Amino acid sequence: MRRKTSLVLLALAVFFAALSPLLRHYAFPRLAKIPAGQYQDMVLEAKDATLLDYGTMKAKTVPRVTIVQTLKGNVEASEQVEKTAGKDVVVWDGLSYVVGPDGKMVSRIPERYIFDAHTQQPVHAPGEMVDGDPVKREGIEFKWPFLTEKRDYEYFDAQARVTAPIHYKGTQNFRGVEVYYFEQTIPWTKVPFPKALPVQGITPESVAKTGTTRWYTTVRKFWVEPLTGAPVYGEEIHREELRGGSLLGGREKVTAFAGHVKMREDYIAHTVDLVKSNRTLVLLMTSYLPWGFLGLGALLLSLSLYLEARGRRPGEAEPAKDAEPAPVTA
Repeated sequence: MRRKTSLVLLALAVFFAALSPLLRHYAFPRLAKIPAGQYQDMVLEAKDATLLDYGTMKAKTVPRVTIVQTLKGNVEASEQVEKTAGKDVVVWDGLSYVVGPDGKMVSRIPERYIFDAHTQQPVHAPGEMVDGDPVKREGIEFKWPFLTEKRDYEYFDAQARVTAPIHYKGTQNFRGVEVYYFEQTIPWTKVPFPKALPVQGITPESVAKTGTTRWYTTVRKFWVEPLTGAPVYGEEIHREELRGGSLLGGREKVTAFAGHVKMREDYIAHTVDLVKSNRTLVLLMTSYLPWGFLGLGALLLSLSLYLEARGRRPGEAEPAKDAEPAPVTA
């Protein structure tokens, strides 16, 4: 009986020991993915910012500029792309909506971001765009890969329509969460005017006829939780200028926007709580269960060997054999 039990325990030990690396290195990369229908929003603010008054074409200091960013998963579009891509795809329809202190629109820039649900690498398909202009992204945007590494990544800048390195700057603690800090600098770059401008009747085409151009630079900062690849906080030191042309009345340049853009406090708290919850799920797949299964396998192996050793212990009574009958004599 002990021999059978030890064999069963040995089989279970082998099973759980083999399941440990399979869960971490085979199952996790295939199970961890961004849901196709995910929706998220974020509110950022730039306090005491500089903003262009398009009525007077002069820059002025305003108490607050608000940027509302939304990302909405387009399930129908993702299913269409998956038919030709042959892998799990997420399509995010995003919108960056900028509002001045009076509640009026400053700009609105829509974009469609198509990427691999597991790796977050871009997937090129019809419909990929920024502000209606077709683009071909290289590098990540919005989210880092699961199990983010301590290295530089390529990050797509939607304003300049370029990809540039975003540099790993070190590990920090942000409100009780260990995060990797990344920073990217986009130098002064000529960029298109938004198609939706705050003054009725003014279009990018009409501005282009005046010879005035739009320039942009930013220092982008992200604090990323490495297991989930989700930013828990972000900032931008953002500047825009209009340069040259008759629209400026002979001036060389004028500031269109300048401000230190930060996430609003209530959205920071919500994001940190959400990331902590998702982090636990990733830990379950990458650490808790693999190590638990490995420990369970070792325990079962020990029990199996113990029972096997007890079954072979010397000195135990042998079962008595039937005695042969004594010979009969006269």
